[in-house]
Amino acid sequence: MAVLTALLAGPASGTAGAAEPERLEIDLATDTGAFHGGASGSLYGVYGDGVPSRNLMEGMHLRTVSTKAQDGPQHPGADALEMLPPFVDARGKDVYIYMTDIYRGFPYQWPGADGPARLADFKEKITKQVRQVKTMGDYRNHVVYVPFNEPEGNMFGSGRWSYDNVSWLDRPEQFFAAWKEVYHLIRSLDPDARIAGPNTSQLFDQVKGFLAYAKAHDVVPDVMTWHELSSPAAVRTSVATYRSWEKETGVGPLPVNVNEYGHNYHLSVPGQVVQWVSAIEESKIDADLAYWNIDGNLNDSAVEANKGNGQWWLFNAYGQMSGHTVEVTAPHPNVQYTLQGVATLDERKRQSRAVFGGKSGDADIVFRNVDPRLFGTTVHATVQEIPWTGQVGDSAQPLRLSDRKAEVGADGSVTLPMRDMNEMSAYQVILSPGANGAPVAPSVGWRKTYEAENATYTGSGYSRNGPEGTPSDVGRFATSGTYNVGGLRTGSDGVLAFDVDVPQDGAYDLSVFANSYNMYDLVKEQGPTNVFLRVDGKDPQELRLPLGYKWVVWGHTDTTVALTAGRHRITLAAQDPDLGVTKGDAIIDKIDLGLRDARVSRPAVYEAEYATVHGAQPVYTHAGASGPGTVPLGGGASTTFWVHSPDDSESTVSVDHLGGGRATLAVNGEKADLPAVGAARKGTTAVKVFLSGGINKITLTGASGGLVLDRLRVAKSRGALKPSVHQAEDGSVTGAAKVTGGHTFAAGGEAVTGIGHGTANALALDVTAAKAGRHALTIRYSNAEQAPATHYNPDPVARHADLSVNGGAARRVLFPTTFHFNNFWELTLPVTLREGTNRLSFTADELPDFDGDTYNQYDQRSPYAPVIDQVAVTPLSAP
Repeated sequence: MAVLTALLAGPASGTAGAAEPERLEIDLATDTGAFHGGASGSLYGVYGDGVPSRNLMEGMHLRTVSTKAQDGPQHPGADALEMLPPFVDARGKDVYIYMTDIYRGFPYQWPGADGPARLADFKEKITKQVRQVKTMGDYRNHVVYVPFNEPEGNMFGSGRWSYDNVSWLDRPEQFFAAWKEVYHLIRSLDPDARIAGPNTSQLFDQVKGFLAYAKAHDVVPDVMTWHELSSPAAVRTSVATYRSWEKETGVGPLPVNVNEYGHNYHLSVPGQVVQWVSAIEESKIDADLAYWNIDGNLNDSAVEANKGNGQWWLFNAYGQMSGHTVEVTAPHPNVQYTLQGVATLDERKRQSRAVFGGKSGDADIVFRNVDPRLFGTTVHATVQEIPWTGQVGDSAQPLRLSDRKAEVGADGSVTLPMRDMNEMSAYQVILSPGANGAPVAPSVGWRKTYEAENATYTGSGYSRNGPEGTPSDVGRFATSGTYNVGGLRTGSDGVLAFDVDVPQDGAYDLSVFANSYNMYDLVKEQGPTNVFLRVDGKDPQELRLPLGYKWVVWGHTDTTVALTAGRHRITLAAQDPDLGVTKGDAIIDKIDLGLRDARVSRPAVYEAEYATVHGAQPVYTHAGASGPGTVPLGGGASTTFWVHSPDDSESTVSVDHLGGGRATLAVNGEKADLPAVGAARKGTTAVKVFLSGGINKITLTGASGGLVLDRLRVAKSRGALKPSVHQAEDGSVTGAAKVTGGHTFAAGGEAVTGIGHGTANALALDVTAAKAGRHALTIRYSNAEQAPATHYNPDPVARHADLSVNGGAARRVLFPTTFHFNNFWELTLPVTLREGTNRLSFTADELPDFDGDTYNQYDQRSPYAPVIDQVAVTPLSAP
């Protein structure tokens, strides 16, 4: 069943004789330091400008990124100086450049006959890197140099590619001397440089000796770095140990960046990652999610270019915390795979926020010392769930489970009983004054999960796969119930049957969690594996299941089914007498069913007092407000909302306000071509805007008076913003570019390939606009290019297109992998069009290295644009 929550003052009620629920206690009177936000970091998570989108970076509150040296041959993309400007422009803080990643392989294949010769070659490359950084203007202030990476295991470890075949953990002199040389070299080239190290694979005891040496020779790093590929408990322990070494050696205190954390079993799973977040925030350090899979997807947080999964929404919630952290006492302090959390109190906002998770079943969340001067004697509590949606599964905004008022107990406490929690989910509670304002209805009703391994399988080819990732096998991927089912593949007659029981007649959302490995032989032929859905043997549907970069990388395919109250059998089959046969090979994890009642179908609600506010503070005195409060937007004050859209299309944004003035509205940085929203009196301004599939940034800025903003309500709509759709095959191709019918999932079965490898190989497409102005250009494309890899990481290449509108200067657009050339996604960007016919020109050529005179020799920069299927142009807004 779904999580059900209630809000009570004082102790939670329970069944006589039942075990008392565990308690997560939050003491609002104990300040543990300013909120830091350091867990929102990424190793190799940004490929380049647009992969991922700036919305995803800013909305995740991405603080630090560790990435490869510019033009390094480790992996495609993630070049430091190409991702630096978009990262900083999206409010990022620091880019840590792995200078060693200028070499191929791991251990690093640095050339030279002996250690001194190899070090000399590396110093030449360091010199070039620093000089390149110095050309970056003010962006250079956001660079931190990391001269060595896990030196004890490669450059100054043992083995063929080491300095002298002796680990510095056993004999440190050579590494210490090299550190000193490189440190002075960087500082001689850039006196203001920040340098990080030693960047070991864990916090070895020998790091204390490194600190002593660095102190004695005046080469102390500006940032201390190491990796924690262990557990959240080790984070707290290691940071405490390191801080004790600082005191003993007379160093620091230095900023710390644990620039690799987490495992495959943890990443993408909000209930796992929140345990790391709590430890990192408590330790007041920066930390970067580990890079186990593909780069450019924020370490399994980003889906496509602009969509977020459950993990992304966890970091969105975490990054919107403010004020100072408060003491959180977990039922099992510092023990992984148990209920853990982090909480803040912002006195100016008069809000407390908590994110927590890691446990299935029941628990009580207890807020203690709720200050009546801030909250009054009645609080308003909003409880949200952030579910797991897979590594490549898009997620809507968090589910609102409960929103209501509660009296503060005589002892100053408020208890929130959480029931039927899911250990893969994270949860957020926002506490604010509750004397005024109205509660908001939950956004979800009935939900239930059915595991594939518990379903009935008939026919050939069955396999029950697992256990997958577990606490004792963190290298494997997380899977609901730890098992999954295979058998639906080319040539199979398999049928997987789920027996379900639903509470009432109605439409139900059905999500099939599935995976096909894009490089597997049976999958290569068609791309997405197709299977056939029936309900009680009727109403057949064909579903295309998600592709992934490895097996057991989960996404979901969504549809709607009509069910009457009671029992039904839902089947997924490899053959259907009316629709055809399966091509490919898929594994199934589970299905989720959810009632599509008024709770789900009504507009999504985004409360202003919970949004990101600049130049104003929430107020809680308006009795007619939705939720606990409002935000007064005086001139220049702004409120930013992170809004989900399931696809690239029109939505109606209803701005509910209590009057007082007007404000401008911007979507994804584009100011809407509309009159200012608001009015002198209470009301609603409804506007039609184009939203990109995934995450959208909507900002309201005070323009006149003091608009009292209550909330946004967002719902899909159609008819006001009419798209003009154009098939790529209707355009003009030149050179080697051609129309091909080999892409069966392209609209109309045809698409244009061969664009690029020289500007003569191009596509020109005429599109129409009803009037001049800014438009959304939505490109349906596919891209499956992948470079040869030397690691466990698959290395997909983000192809680019140089797009020119009406002969103007070309704009470079990156397109992330779709995992197969017959798997089409959409990517939207804003363009300016004139009324009538406009010509779009798509070209591409291989990009040179930073200095413009050399090229990558490992096929990591494609000369080609993606396959283009169709293009749609849609006005960005309308009243």
